Amino acid sequence: MGIFDRLKGWGRKDAGESVTTSLDLFREIYGHAPSHSGKTVTWATALEVATVLACVRVLANGLCQVPFRVYREVEGRRLLAREHPLFILLWRKPNGWQTSFEFRETLAYHLLLCGNAFVFVNRVGLAREVRELVPIVPGRVEVKQNADLTLSYRVRGENGRFTDFPQEAIWHLRLAAWNGWMGLESVKLAREAVGLSMALEQSQAETEKNGFGISGNYAVEGNLPEEKFHFLAAWLDRHLPGGDRYGKPLITDQGASFIQTVMSAVDKQLVESRKHQIEEVCRAFGVMPIMVGHADKTATYASAEQMFLAHVVHSLAPHYERIEQSADVNLLSDRDLAAGYYTKFTPNALMRGAAKDRAEFYAKGLGAGGVKGWLTQNDVRDFEDMDRSDDPEADKLPSSVTSTPMAT
Repeated sequence: MGIFDRLKGWGRKDAGESVTTSLDLFREIYGHAPSHSGKTVTWATALEVATVLACVRVLANGLCQVPFRVYREVEGRRLLAREHPLFILLWRKPNGWQTSFEFRETLAYHLLLCGNAFVFVNRVGLAREVRELVPIVPGRVEVKQNADLTLSYRVRGENGRFTDFPQEAIWHLRLAAWNGWMGLESVKLAREAVGLSMALEQSQAETEKNGFGISGNYAVEGNLPEEKFHFLAAWLDRHLPGGDRYGKPLITDQGASFIQTVMSAVDKQLVESRKHQIEEVCRAFGVMPIMVGHADKTATYASAEQMFLAHVVHSLAPHYERIEQSADVNLLSDRDLAAGYYTKFTPNALMRGAAKDRAEFYAKGLGAGGVKGWLTQNDVRDFEDMDRSDDPEADKLPSSVTSTPMAT
């Protein structure tokens, strides 16, 4: 029994609609129009490109490996809201078969490749508390903006029938949206870069399959009898990969000539082109090439460390903020928001540099070395993901450039 047969409360229409139109079926099977390289690019074919897979995986890992929890602000203090029913769903168990890591990973792949991710929000009771979060494959969802500007969702189940859901039943995550309510499809926007990568990979694979040996036109004067043809064919086989004269010069007579017709990988600058496409795909997904294993030879350990920190700041942080705000608006009630509840990623561990560098930064922030301090002890404890101190002095800025409150 499917999720839409199992979960009750929103009603269901089973008027026997067809699974999809012929145009929708064509799009689902064959994807979008071919790119200029001749390759049809869909989310499935794009994932077969190593750079696309690496970009999506490194972003998804960054969204999954850090805590995502519900907090409550009480009198300026940040407290874990373990009492809230949404806490356990986001932190550990969103549904009966996924962990929080797996759930967020699924949403990340949907969001990064399709531009939209959809989650069925199972609300129960008069208070409409969230008890379950179920991811939905984007290809099964139709989104419509109503006359009152609210959104409605039509979801096709495994049995081919459609179920209509109101806006509060679907948590809709979206990337940049031109119309404001439907995210632009990332793979479609990057179709040319991904398609060219696919074409280059196929070209090199076929070259490897056929070998880098002699390939061209062998011409002789006059007619070539059948037995002479078979003799020459067998003789040329010796120059193919595996033959005892592979890679050695041809010996010809009777005015014969060999004209090469296939360019080598060097002539086509295949390696250089493939390296360039790695950078192009990374640009499309907003990922630094070093994060997918494409490092500049001039990079040092220090510069690489700064690039890793920049990955968190420029690539992951926007997604953190996007998901946090979306969760706050779609999963928390107005009463929850008024009471100070909010969701938050904790990427502190990803932002930490070397222990020595952190110690020097915190020392200056607390007012050491004649610098006017701008951090409190609890600010530092927050950065290190530590419990806040109850000492009243821990929330005070240093009183002078030469004194610093003692740590508790």
